[in-house]
Amino acid sequence: MKICGLTNLPDAALAVELGAWALGMIFYPGSPRRCSLAEAQRISRALRRKAELCGVFVNASLDEVAGVSEELGLTMLQLHGDEGPSFCAEAARRSGARVVKAAQIADAGDVRDLERFHVDFHLLDARPSRAQSQSLRGGTGETFDWSLARTHRSDVPLIVSGGLSAENVGEAIAVARPYAVDTASGTEAAPGRKDEAKLRAFLRAARAPSGVVQPA
Repeated sequence: MKICGLTNLPDAALAVELGAWALGMIFYPGSPRRCSLAEAQRISRALRRKAELCGVFVNASLDEVAGVSEELGLTMLQLHGDEGPSFCAEAARRSGARVVKAAQIADAGDVRDLERFHVDFHLLDARPSRAQSQSLRGGTGETFDWSLARTHRSDVPLIVSGGLSAENVGEAIAVARPYAVDTASGTEAAPGRKDEAKLRAFLRAARAPSGVVQPA
């Protein structure tokens, strides 16, 4: 379970306490969930070695990606823009971090296109349908057809994202059978601020792929 859109240490610490595998901190200026470097430092200092520390970048330069990774001690880089295979490979080489290449999915062709990327993880996200969401890369609350994950033929482990919440993550797991699931908006009280009850419910539901949320 990857908990993304974290902007403060208390939320990140709660995610780790509840069993999160990875903590996603967004460094894309266009995101309402952008994490400041100062708060990212607090998170990384407190929680390194307790979870994967994942920095999310959208069309950033290699120097920025490598520099932030080194400063924070990131263990994963999520590249959520138009980065190509060579960029991903160089980001991995310069940072020593594992790379997640994300793609916005509308059809099977979008899934197959990820096969060009020989990275550590592929992430499937929803392609925004609303005009006001076109500039966003994730965090729109929209889902995609999870059955498209079955067209993924690569050996690269798959992460499913896009509008996941306690109400639908069980179905997403049952249909897509991913390595991991990723949530941002589905566990929030407001952009960048987690709702403890929603987060607890999501993590319970993700452990019960039937979609039945167990009592706390």
